[in-house]
Amino acid sequence: MQSSPLHNFSGKLPTKLQDEGVRLMISADDAIAHMTRVFTALGCADSTAQAVAQHLADASLCGVESHGVMRCLQYAEQFQSGYMDAAATPTLTTDIGNNDAINGNGGIGIPAMTMAYQHATKAAKQNGITMLAIRNLGHTGRHGAFADQAADDGVMTILIGGGNRGLWRQVAPYGGAKAKLPTNPYCIGFPGGDRGSVVLDFATSKIAGGWIYAAQSAGANLPPDCIIDKHGRPTTNPDDYFDDGAILPAGEQKGYALALMAELIAEALLGEVETEANWLLIAIDTRRFQEASRLKQMAEAICDDIRQCPPAPGFDQVEIPGERERNHRKLANNMIAIPEKTWADILKLEASLN
Repeated sequence: MQSSPLHNFSGKLPTKLQDEGVRLMISADDAIAHMTRVFTALGCADSTAQAVAQHLADASLCGVESHGVMRCLQYAEQFQSGYMDAAATPTLTTDIGNNDAINGNGGIGIPAMTMAYQHATKAAKQNGITMLAIRNLGHTGRHGAFADQAADDGVMTILIGGGNRGLWRQVAPYGGAKAKLPTNPYCIGFPGGDRGSVVLDFATSKIAGGWIYAAQSAGANLPPDCIIDKHGRPTTNPDDYFDDGAILPAGEQKGYALALMAELIAEALLGEVETEANWLLIAIDTRRFQEASRLKQMAEAICDDIRQCPPAPGFDQVEIPGERERNHRKLANNMIAIPEKTWADILKLEASLN
């Protein structure tokens, strides 16, 4: 195992964790190998275990720590509790209106979301536009990874998810002091210019739920003004969130409104939620509107114009959504900086299972 301690890592990693202590540099290959053994021991098929481990490692390489290696611990807990079925595999089905749908069959959502994006990309190229529901699945990983691939294939995608607020009461509505809604993410991917696709991938809360799990796992604190405790008071301690606290909505009333709309789409439109959430995926073949090279040229002109904006005080540059993750992956050189406590917990879990 390649590992070395890092101290004073602040400023070198786009992390939201505060006072996290020492990090270890672990090769992505080592992280994948250990996580694959964990998932296999818990009952996942070899292909599922490998795919999920690779997805988590890639998220960490991209700097999206909230959806990275630390999720191994959460997934393991959910497999062990029966919340997710480790042996399940997704299937393609049809809806009441004969529309295509993906059934995750109660398993981890990453293989199901992979199947959904691959099917939607192919269908969009055949029909110009397609839509499908994705149901009955656990956590679906970093959506930007799927949108990036579809956009590279000339397909614009829009993903909206939510539902199951009875189980996942995480975010307080604007003006409220109690958690009522899930984090209800949105993801839009668009073929970009010379530097690749433009990908918008965000939770409708001020901070993704994964960052709170990451902070608790690392023994760290969260940034201010992201969560409140059970009395509605601001806090940075992740334990306060798990003790009936709540996340605040991003952009105040705007994040709340987006989350509510996603909840309506996920539950009122797509039906009662099983396992974690329902998702609506829309895919559009951009070549039906614009020749590929022309679209790339125009997208690059738009993005380059935005990049030329002088940076505000405290910023080095104006960034285009999706580019930071790709740049971080390249600069990471296949090495992941993992909080020492998180990595120790993963190794301890692996040892206990094997």
